[in-house]
Amino acid sequence: MNTHLALTITGLRKTYDTGTSALKGVSLSIAEGDFFALLGPNGAGKTTLISILTCLTNKTSGTVEVFGASIDTEPERAKTYIGLVPQEFNFNIFEKVIDIITTQAGYYGITRSSALQDAEPILKELGLWEKRNDKAMSLSGGMKRRLMIARALIHHPRLLILDEPTAGVDVELRRSMWEFLKKMNETGTTIILTTHYLEEAEQLCRNVAIINQGAIVVNEPTAALLHRHGDKKLEDIFLTLLQRSSTT
Repeated sequence: MNTHLALTITGLRKTYDTGTSALKGVSLSIAEGDFFALLGPNGAGKTTLISILTCLTNKTSGTVEVFGASIDTEPERAKTYIGLVPQEFNFNIFEKVIDIITTQAGYYGITRSSALQDAEPILKELGLWEKRNDKAMSLSGGMKRRLMIARALIHHPRLLILDEPTAGVDVELRRSMWEFLKKMNETGTTIILTTHYLEEAEQLCRNVAIINQGAIVVNEPTAALLHRHGDKKLEDIFLTLLQRSSTT
């Protein structure tokens, strides 16, 4: 049994007041240090799952542990382990880049002086150091995406969750973000990636789970999945599996 698990999800269900069942008993384990793809079409349950992991949405039933900390009994400890990069820009565009970072650090009890020290290498790595005193509204779309990543990393999370991090960015920037994320993973950060760019998951992720209609339809090493389907592209396999799971 692998005792080094970043995330353990067992029998997770979410039914909204409207009666919509967004998650139907999802179970998933992600090893510490993994680079893991969580794939699925819009409305499959990915965002609901991430919202529950990060304590933004209440689950209906099931259990979630982040590095052994239950979101039911130790939500604050569980949250300190996670850095979240959501799909939508959700920072104050009138604030300076550096202030967005240090304000985030403050939520984790990190002093401004410590945060300023920690922010420098992160912002330099993401190509934002020269923009640190600029207001966020002046940044390009790609720079705003990188700011979201910098903000998520300021408290040194052990698990980084990226929800469509390269949506709407150009190919060059996407490739540079891939290199940054690979480096983060190599230094020990566990990463969960959701993306509609299937090539991205194929290139970066060692393991992949596909969710459809609130249920996991595939969960296995990326290489094994590709091999099992005659080394087709992940995009083709994904579409085949979705069609199959939607008709069963």
